[in-house]
Amino acid sequence: MRRRPANGSIFQGGYVALTSGARAGQVGDILTIQLVERTIASKSNSAGTTRDGNIGLTPPTTGPLSLFDPSDVAMGGGSQFKGKGDAAQSNMLSGEVTVTVAAVYPNGTMLVKGEKLITLNRGDERVQIAGLVRSADVSPDNRVLSTRVANAHIRYTGKGEIARASQQGWLQRFFSIISPF
Repeated sequence: MRRRPANGSIFQGGYVALTSGARAGQVGDILTIQLVERTIASKSNSAGTTRDGNIGLTPPTTGPLSLFDPSDVAMGGGSQFKGKGDAAQSNMLSGEVTVTVAAVYPNGTMLVKGEKLITLNRGDERVQIAGLVRSADVSPDNRVLSTRVANAHIRYTGKGEIARASQQGWLQRFFSIISPF
């Protein structure tokens, strides 16, 4: 157990319950977050419209307009649209990230933050996590499931040639923006 600097009182506030063992609960303590994230989403929509219109005039049989045949002044129009869209996404993230306790709130909830940087032969991978952990969710070996982290901000990013290969080039992005199709 770490000792806090003396504050001049008899009681120094270093009390830890006998049943809590070595569980993290103070600023600077270390926790391991087990990443068990899995999301599945799908969306589908369709739309259809039809519009039709006709107009017909019968020209008079006498006078200067009698020259027109009834088929000369008939008009018609139509419009039809059909659209359909589907989207599906599935994500999974597993592993572990060790974080530190950045703050402890009066109710015992801990703000945790941490990151892991992995350099592989073809690029860098970075996993960052921050969020709130209840002290009751901390296991005896100082592990917490990521599904038990409130207000979790989990960020998984990569740099390198493989990350660049999965992105559109600048010219392709430009034409995607200006293209009406």
